Amino acid sequence: MTTEPSKAPPLYPKTHLLAASGIAALLSLALLVFPSSDVEAKKTTLSLELESPAEQLTQDQDAADAVQATNEPAASPFAQIENSAEDTQETAQVAPAPAPAPVVEEKKAPGHKEVIVSKGDTLSTLFEKVGLPATSVHEVLASDKQAKQFSQLKHGQKLEFELSPDGQLTNLHSKVSDTESISLTKNDKGYTFNRITAKPTVRSAYVHGVINSSLSQSAARAGLSHSLTMDMASVFGYDVDFAQDIRQGDEFDVIYEQKVVNGKAIGNGPILSARFTNRGKTYTAVRYTNKQGNSSYYTADGNSMRKAFIRTPVDFARISSKFSMGRKHPILNKIRAHKGVDYAAPRGTPIKAAGDGKVLLAGRRGGYGNTVIIQHGNTYRTLYGHMQGFAKGIKTGGSVKQGQVIGYIGTTGLSTGPHLHYEFQVNGVHVDPLGQKVAMADPISKAERSRFLAQSQPLMARMDQEKTTQLASSKR
Repeated sequence: MTTEPSKAPPLYPKTHLLAASGIAALLSLALLVFPSSDVEAKKTTLSLELESPAEQLTQDQDAADAVQATNEPAASPFAQIENSAEDTQETAQVAPAPAPAPVVEEKKAPGHKEVIVSKGDTLSTLFEKVGLPATSVHEVLASDKQAKQFSQLKHGQKLEFELSPDGQLTNLHSKVSDTESISLTKNDKGYTFNRITAKPTVRSAYVHGVINSSLSQSAARAGLSHSLTMDMASVFGYDVDFAQDIRQGDEFDVIYEQKVVNGKAIGNGPILSARFTNRGKTYTAVRYTNKQGNSSYYTADGNSMRKAFIRTPVDFARISSKFSMGRKHPILNKIRAHKGVDYAAPRGTPIKAAGDGKVLLAGRRGGYGNTVIIQHGNTYRTLYGHMQGFAKGIKTGGSVKQGQVIGYIGTTGLSTGPHLHYEFQVNGVHVDPLGQKVAMADPISKAERSRFLAQSQPLMARMDQEKTTQLASSKR
């Protein structure tokens, strides 16, 4: 007798197999509906890890607590899968994203229109953009002599139009600068032009910086403009040689005037006080205007910052050759005394007069090329060679003021590259400009000393306070 093998009992209950088949069908449907990249993202979002019974009990208890707290029925752990046939597009989201906050736009009057001037725009094209006939431009511009200023358009300029219900221009307005705006307003005779000028308020601002590269880069990083950086170099140029003395770790503090319109800084005024620490030595400067209206810079105790000569006639230049009685000439290739200092700088860099004086020569002079020679009183004389050209108004027989631009860096004469050859003579004898000691200018007069101190002391105190506050903030 043949015995039939007995059928093995099923490994899983029938209900489980049906559930598994249902899930498999849903997953297949998801693969068809969603791109592969989306499915991959859903794997990451919805992947579940096996949990221990204790963890599951804890989560179930948390869910029950949540139900009790909210008084709402708890969702089934499989609710998302069971509902996926109805909202398949939302299966990737565990929780709905919060609704974005409504954007509140500033309401404009129905007849208010704005246009920005683009490349190639004219007033006629801008009129057409807001629905006005181009022929009306002539009427507007002819209504007032100053109305033609609206035709002087700048790229990025904004024009604001106000139109009546029947589409007629009632007002045209434009801001031409931070302090000035113009407008045309319709009246019985045509249009009236009006200019509105906002007077800036003046406040003082403070900046502190530490030099870790060049002065210009460190000053810009601290928030000091290029023009104020040049002013600071000019103030301290009598004591600090910015061509060779600057070192990493040098510090500066500056209080300066700032012009403000509607809370926006639109420009800067002069430096009011400054402090510069160079190679461990600190120099201070305070701007003071005397009773006659003349302004100058003094140390905190009233001595003039202005000496008879400035240390460096070229700002931020590099010394390429120093004073030497036995230097080999780079072009002549023989030993020849170098009776001055060479400052290498880009072609066109301004050259300044080292002191007040009379111009003995502004022209060509042999190997020096374009040269300026200045006589300072009876004792001193300075020479500036290899210039690209002379500044406007510089001529033989004229006079110059200390710091005045007299020419520009070039390579005229016997020169291998753009630089200034600078010589300094005392009673006709060449001396090293870098080692020459110069006399101080007059200090604050006794009659003005108390008035000066009343201005300088608060400025010095504020720099100390601002620096302490800034350093404390940076350490938090």
